[in-house]
Amino acid sequence: MSLFYKLSFLLLFFLLQSCSKDVIEKSTIKENNQELEMIAAYTEGLDTLNKGDTFFAAKKFLEAELLLPQSEWASKSALMASYAYYLQEYYSKSIFHLNRYLKTYPNNKDIVYANYLLAMCYYETIENEKKDLEPLLKAKKKFNFILINYPDTDFALDSKFKIDLINDILASKEMYLGRHYVKKQKWIPAINRFKMVLKNYDTTIFAEEAIHRLVEIHYHIGLTEEAKKYASLLGYNYLSGEWYDKSYKLFNQDYKLVDDTKKEKKELIKVFKKLFE
Repeated sequence: MSLFYKLSFLLLFFLLQSCSKDVIEKSTIKENNQELEMIAAYTEGLDTLNKGDTFFAAKKFLEAELLLPQSEWASKSALMASYAYYLQEYYSKSIFHLNRYLKTYPNNKDIVYANYLLAMCYYETIENEKKDLEPLLKAKKKFNFILINYPDTDFALDSKFKIDLINDILASKEMYLGRHYVKKQKWIPAINRFKMVLKNYDTTIFAEEAIHRLVEIHYHIGLTEEAKKYASLLGYNYLSGEWYDKSYKLFNQDYKLVDDTKKEKKELIKVFKKLFE
């Protein structure tokens, strides 16, 4: 190889090395700048969140996530954005970003909190026993997920409490329908609803009344032995309760099936107010 070719080769080598070094330096500078921008966006999000501007805070957290999506701060930013939307009561936005978070960062250490916050978003949209049950059922499913997969966390303790409240509402739904069928004298559907309470929600505040309603209906349609069976069950579990006293009076000759729907409706409103205080 001639001297000219050797010199040309060396010159090309050094030029490539120089270009490569320049590209690396520019790449490093770009990454550093993005990291600084991400930190600035995240910090601004925290500041505005503390000041109460939750909607703008959410936008800054999402901006921080996009600036450096591969960093450990990306998942934290996504979660904080969801939390900010939750505080603002933009539950649909919070649910959207939480579901995205669970898909994008399935192994993140804060995954339990994301599931809990998602459950709370569904829980916050619960209204009463007459409304759509879908959010309520989704909330219960998520709270159960936390109980099963993260039983030793503080989130599990609160999830158990929330599930008890949800079961009260689900039971009240069955009771509401059961009373409606009683009013319409549709005895079989009414019986099925009250039995559903005993089967699935026997630990709720409505179990005692459900047994009494079964005593009441069976007595009214002439199935006295069946009525006595449920009366015995009521006495065994709630001997000193008000519904046992009502069942006891059933077997007097002057007893009439009373439509106390309006009274029960007022009592139910009081129950729901207590549930969400």
